[in-house]
Amino acid sequence: MKQRVRRRGRLGWGFRLAVILLWPVMRWLTKSDWRGTDLLERSEGGLIVVTNHISWFDPLSIAFLLWEADRPPRFLAKESVFRVPLVGAVIRSAGQIPVYRETANAIDAVRDAIAAVEAGECVVVYPEGTISRDPGLWPMQGKTGAARVALATGAPLFPVAQWGAQEVIGPYRKELRLLPRKTMHLLVGAPVDFSDLQGRPMDAETLRLATERIEDALTAQLAEIRQEQPPAQRYVHRRRGAA
Repeated sequence: MKQRVRRRGRLGWGFRLAVILLWPVMRWLTKSDWRGTDLLERSEGGLIVVTNHISWFDPLSIAFLLWEADRPPRFLAKESVFRVPLVGAVIRSAGQIPVYRETANAIDAVRDAIAAVEAGECVVVYPEGTISRDPGLWPMQGKTGAARVALATGAPLFPVAQWGAQEVIGPYRKELRLLPRKTMHLLVGAPVDFSDLQGRPMDAETLRLATERIEDALTAQLAEIRQEQPPAQRYVHRRRGAA
């Protein structure tokens, strides 16, 4: 039987430093309730992971799952983080992808994400673009970046719903409550089916349909984790000054 080469072997120093510092926090100070990780482990080649955003802590939760599944993640992250002293150097070495919001360079993140997926990497996208503003922390209306990457590459897009990180750091709060240990619930779903959209023009309607499927999958999986009924209408977040 052919032995699979571990994907962790081709990482920069920044990624390894982050693992050294953060792996013990996640391993010993949180509990893990993961389902469906075998789907990620069995998938060959590049892939996209989308997840809901509920806390400043949840990137650690999803990164820990992906690291343990031998799928080192490349996140799309706000460009401003790359300008933070030391932190910026670490995440650049770790191969993370800057997102220039509301600028002419915003499309660069999609281009770089496509290149990473085509190179066999695991790219993580938060479709909502920010921590949920929904009063119940359900997924909001999504942006089209993840759909663009998936349709351009044809790579599988796995929805991963998560719940629990908000108990460590509440949404938009400056707090850290690691003890008592909180459980990070993550559910990996089957790849979203875009087969009927492949080959269509990547226009606004195609991207809308694909994005809705992504958000529907995440919402259904989160409802399964929480054992609750999601809202009938998805929350739409509008930035101040938007029409």
